[in-house]
Amino acid sequence: MFAIIAPGQGSQTPGMLAGWLRDPVYAERVRAWSEAADVDLVHLGTRAPAAEIARTEHTQPLLVAQGVLAHEALAPAAAGRTVVAAGHSVGELTAAVYAGVLTPVDAVRLAAIRGRAMAAACAEAPTSMAAVVGGTEAEVLARIAGLGLTAATFNGPGQIVAAGLTADLERLAAAPPPGATVKPLAVAGAFHTPYMESARQAFAAAAEATRFAPPRGLLLSNADGEVLATPEVIRRRLVEQVVRPVRWNLCLLGLARLAPGLTVSLPPAKTLTAILRRQHPELAVLPVGSARDIGKVHARLTTTAPTLATPTATAPTHTAPTLATPTATAPTHTAPTPVTPTATAPTTPAADTEAPAAPAAPAARKEEPAHAGV
Repeated sequence: MFAIIAPGQGSQTPGMLAGWLRDPVYAERVRAWSEAADVDLVHLGTRAPAAEIARTEHTQPLLVAQGVLAHEALAPAAAGRTVVAAGHSVGELTAAVYAGVLTPVDAVRLAAIRGRAMAAACAEAPTSMAAVVGGTEAEVLARIAGLGLTAATFNGPGQIVAAGLTADLERLAAAPPPGATVKPLAVAGAFHTPYMESARQAFAAAAEATRFAPPRGLLLSNADGEVLATPEVIRRRLVEQVVRPVRWNLCLLGLARLAPGLTVSLPPAKTLTAILRRQHPELAVLPVGSARDIGKVHARLTTTAPTLATPTATAPTHTAPTLATPTATAPTHTAPTPVTPTATAPTTPAADTEAPAAPAAPAARKEEPAHAGV
């Protein structure tokens, strides 16, 4: 069994498509997606500075585009293998492509609509997000709820992100839960909360007009980590996710129950790879940091014969799925050689992060992560 995990907003870096666009086939794909999504992905993925790609309306289609480029590159080696897909926040659109539910162009287009709608919703009220690190989960959740805030993201133990009105977040920072620290995050608004309702409505209309195919792979839901079995349920969950918490911790539990032989962490891979290795070290994970890493995945997948054994855990009873073949014929050439950006890529700022992971806690708390936001 073969799994993929797809990152969410906050993991982007300048020049992230440069290596892919050296290949003329992939460059043509990205130009077509840019036209369909009404966003210049070539510019954003090669020349745009960190501040520009950190804008919600830019980040979301850019991340999905990179993830589905990897899908086309991986398809030949992954053919005939059971696929399990999970994506963090907007990464769930990427995962839907791997499960055969969405076409690449529709996933990128929906990500652009979602990003623009969420950016617009941020202007409706003074909202933000803050990471709560440490403390007991019960006390952290009680304090968050007591202030009228929402626990918007659960990345794992010691990683809960609160969201809501800026004034309420300031109260949380002034009086944190016992044993916890609170760090305000430089984000555009309260993502994955009811403050995104107008964005949910806009995204719902776009999703309703888009064809969702029956899944040919196992798609794990951000809501509860369970396998989604029908197009209607998948569409509804993707829409509801805009205003509901991301339970990435439950996605990883679902993945661990299915026990894939290899989990490929799609680019940009650093954050989700670190979370998975920390919480489930028993799972083999291979990060894809750039186009050059596709060859490593091919090598790992081709060392053993494909296996189509049906999982014994939460998988539905339909026949064993395989990695969905892209709508357009996947290129048969080898993985592209990356282009080194002309300028050193700066560290991506936290601004406009959709669903950030909690920051590092003091060194004494080993169970708490020390990696960037998602």
